[in-house]
Amino acid sequence: MHHVKYVKQSPEAIAARKLREKAKIADFLALTDNILTRKKQSDWSKDALDLTTRLLQVNPEFYTVWNYRRNILVKGLFPQSSAQEVNGLLADDLSLTMVALKAHPKIYWVWNHRRWCLENIPEGPEDDPLGWRKTYWDKEMVVVERMLDVDPRNFMAWNYRRYVLASMPVPRSEFAELAYTLKKIESELSNFSAWHQRSKVLTLLWSDGRLDPVESREAEFDILHNAMFTDPNDQSVWLYHRWLIGSGEDKERLESEIAVIQELLDEKRRSGDDESDNKWCMESIVYYKTILIGKHSASVDVAGLRASCEDFLKQLIELDPARRNRYQDKLTQLITENGGL
Repeated sequence: MHHVKYVKQSPEAIAARKLREKAKIADFLALTDNILTRKKQSDWSKDALDLTTRLLQVNPEFYTVWNYRRNILVKGLFPQSSAQEVNGLLADDLSLTMVALKAHPKIYWVWNHRRWCLENIPEGPEDDPLGWRKTYWDKEMVVVERMLDVDPRNFMAWNYRRYVLASMPVPRSEFAELAYTLKKIESELSNFSAWHQRSKVLTLLWSDGRLDPVESREAEFDILHNAMFTDPNDQSVWLYHRWLIGSGEDKERLESEIAVIQELLDEKRRSGDDESDNKWCMESIVYYKTILIGKHSASVDVAGLRASCEDFLKQLIELDPARRNRYQDKLTQLITENGGL
């Protein structure tokens, strides 16, 4: 490693280290054999649970042992335990998974066991039946938010966040989730997952009639325009823009957005920016003008739109050679549809 002084080991030290490693391997193999033997014998005892704890602390990827551990809890310990004791056992397992996740945040089996624990939290005391569940799920949301503070674009954490939101016994407000996604987007525009989460929340609110689609879309376009002019090269912004436009039934909106993008393109060219920075502007103008041709041919200048698209595609072929064939295919299609002109 860099900046770490290398210390040459003596043959004796190397031999001693190898002996220690050999002993660890032997202990691990013996422990594994013991656990798998107990599993075959349907041993659902507390001793067996403790052995799985030891093994999973060493190797949290051993999914067979996670499965065995759940069987021990369900078939052995839960039936002889009170609801409070079951709650305590699951709390211990949540702690076990958290320690594993801090060292290995992308091991599926650990997340899988954590979900299972949360889904099996028993009802709380009679005076507060949702108390235990609410406490654990609220804590889980804090865990997810800490993960996203460390890595705001962690798609696994965003997927898990959606699972937590859908599972909370006392649902979190979708409007609070909208505010959260906007916060994440404002701190980092290129957060694909935050934009995606925002699209899912808006779709739900529109379908339930809890948010006016016209007014809220207008607000979303304002957010997008600010993002476009802030960083015109950010792909996530343009993809979200296409989602918001949808199938392009609204002709006035299409024409309005084309004008906004053209204004951005003109501004960048006047400022002398590198032409390669204009790729997304030109691609989007072609995309939306093509929709205008396809959806609204009776009320637009089809020949003029095709000529504009052809011009932009020729520029893109020179500007973005890695995607030359894609642009060439689109250009050929336009020329063919235009009667070979």
